[in-house]
Amino acid sequence: MPLPTLRIIGFILGIFLITLAVSMVIPMLTLVVFERTDDLEAFLWGSLITFMSGMALVVPGRPTLTLLRPRDMYFLTTISWLVVCCFAALPMMLIQHISYTDAFFETMSGITTTGSTVLVGLDDTSPGLLMWRSMLQWLGGIGFIGMAVAILPLLRIGGMRLFQTESSDWSQKALPRSHVMAKLILAIYLALTFLCGLCYWLSGMTPFEAINHAMTTIATGGYSTSDASMAHFSPAAHWTAIVFMTLGGLPFMLMVSTVRGNRYALLRDQQVRGFVGGMAAICLLFALWYWMHSDFAFLDALRIVTLNVVSVVSTTGFALGDYTQWGDFAILAFFYLTFIGGCSGSTSGGLKVFRFQVAYSLLRAYLQQLVHPRAVIKQQYNGHNLDEEIVRSILTFSFFFTITIGVLALSLALLGLDPITALTGAATAVCNVGPGLGPVIGPAGTFATLPDAAKWLLSAGMLLGRLEIITVLVLLTRAFWKH
Repeated sequence: MPLPTLRIIGFILGIFLITLAVSMVIPMLTLVVFERTDDLEAFLWGSLITFMSGMALVVPGRPTLTLLRPRDMYFLTTISWLVVCCFAALPMMLIQHISYTDAFFETMSGITTTGSTVLVGLDDTSPGLLMWRSMLQWLGGIGFIGMAVAILPLLRIGGMRLFQTESSDWSQKALPRSHVMAKLILAIYLALTFLCGLCYWLSGMTPFEAINHAMTTIATGGYSTSDASMAHFSPAAHWTAIVFMTLGGLPFMLMVSTVRGNRYALLRDQQVRGFVGGMAAICLLFALWYWMHSDFAFLDALRIVTLNVVSVVSTTGFALGDYTQWGDFAILAFFYLTFIGGCSGSTSGGLKVFRFQVAYSLLRAYLQQLVHPRAVIKQQYNGHNLDEEIVRSILTFSFFFTITIGVLALSLALLGLDPITALTGAATAVCNVGPGLGPVIGPAGTFATLPDAAKWLLSAGMLLGRLEIITVLVLLTRAFWKH
C-alpha cells in the first residue's frame, strides 16, 4: 500500500481516536453526577492515552491530493473498528480490574452491537462504566449504518443498492451529496434515541436507566443496566422496547426518504413488509403456543414472547426471562430466529430479511422454469430485475456466512466447549445477537466462564458478522495486496 495512502488512513484513525477520547468525557460527567469520583481516574487515563495516540497520528498532517480507492476503504473500515476497540477497552479494564481479554471482548461486543457480556452484578456496577458500554453500542450502531450506506454497496453484499435504486427519485436528485445523507440519518438516529428515552422514562425507568436503554435499543445492542435485563422493568417498558427495536431494524435510508416527503417509502418496501409482517406472524403464533403451555394470561404471554422474539430477530439481545426453560420447541425456534436479522441499512445483524426474500424468489422462478422449460420468467425484487451480479453476491455471502459459523463452532469445540455452547456461541457472535443457548451463555448466563482463547475467537466472529464477512475476507486475498 503506498505511503501517502497509509498516511491518510493513519490521519483518519487519529481523528477517530481523538473523537473516542472526547467521548469519554460523558461517562466522566456521569461519575461526577453520581458522586463516584473514585472511578474517574480510570477514564482520565483512558482518555489521555487515547487522545495522545490520536494526536500522534494526526500531527504529521493529511497528505494533499490523495484519494482513497474502494479497496482502501475496506482496509480502513476493518482497521478502524479494531483500533477503536483496542482503546475503548482501557477504562473497562481499569475500573473492573478484569483482564484485557475480557475488556476487549466486552468492548467488541458493545461496538458491534452484539450484546454478549462477561460482566455480572450490573445493578451495582459503576454508572460511568454502564454509560460507556451503552455509548459504545450507540456509536457502533450509527457507525454501521454509515458503513452500510457508503462501503457495503461497493462490495455488493449489503443490499443497499436494491433500496437506493428503489428510491432513486429522491436519493439522486434531492440528496446529491453523501454528507447530506449522513447528516439526515444522524438526525433521525438522534430523534429516535430521544423519543425512546422519553418513553422509557414515562414507563417508570429512572432518567439514567432510560438514557442507557434508549441508546442500546435504537442501536439494537441489548446492553442493560441490570443483570435481569428487561425483566427488571415494567410492562410499559417492554412494549417501548418492542416498538423501538423494530424501528432500529428498519432501513434508515428509507426513513430519510419518508421524512423528506416520500410518505410511503417504508410501506412500499418489500423488505420492510417482510420484516414487520413476518415478526408479527411469528409472535402471534408463538404467543398462542406459549399461552397454551404456561399459566400466563394471553396478553402477558404475547408481551413476553413478542419482546424475546423481536429482540432475537432484530439482534438486540434483551431478554425477558429465560426462554430456554420453555421447552425443546422454544429452544430450537429461537436458534432458527437467531439467523434472520433485520433490514439492510439498519443497525441489525444476521443474514438480513432481503436475502431470504430474494432466495425465495429465485426458488419460485426455478420451480416455474422446471414446469415450463420454454417460458421466460422475470425475476424481480422491489420492482427491479434481479441480475446475475446480485444473485452471485447473495450466494457468496450466504456461503461464507455459513462457513464462518461452522468453522468458529468447531474451533470453540476444540477448546472444550460443549456442542450447544459452541454452536450457539458461534451463531450469536456472527449474527451479533448477544445471548446464546444453554446454561452457560443463555439468556440467564454470561460469557465470563469461557476460556480466553474462546473469547478472542468470538470477538473475531463479532467483527466478521458486523462487517458482513466479505469486507474482512477481501483483505486476505492476494489481489488486494498486489500493487
